[in-house]
Amino acid sequence: MTPNRETIIQALFDLALTATTFNTSGRRLLLWSKVASFPALFVQSTGTYYPPREARGLPPKRTITAELWVYTDVGKDPNANPEQALNNIIDAIEAALTPGINCIAQTLGGIVSHAWIEGDIEQFPGVLDGIAKAIIPVKILVP
Repeated sequence: MTPNRETIIQALFDLALTATTFNTSGRRLLLWSKVASFPALFVQSTGTYYPPREARGLPPKRTITAELWVYTDVGKDPNANPEQALNNIIDAIEAALTPGINCIAQTLGGIVSHAWIEGDIEQFPGVLDGIAKAIIPVKILVP
């Protein structure tokens, strides 16, 4: 049985939370100015793609798209490099999404075929407002 979207997005969120210590996290995206404690992680599903099928009756191979939003407030310290802190968190999330040694794909605990980062990671180092931000695009292939 194919897992539902809620189970899949929750599994992605749970895995991303293992990357580092986040003081604030949630499944509902908050604007950085509303976050009380940093670093922060939020996840949201942004859509589902259904490719054409060769024949009627074939089960769909859908691809769910999601975004991991990361905020840090290291930029408030004039002696700190906010981009460095943001890069470290992005690297930790990338490592968490990397398959294990004996695996060929990240399966979010066996519930999907593959989960991976794909596309441009948008980064805003927080030089002007002190809050560094990143949006990490994730694709999830569901058989």
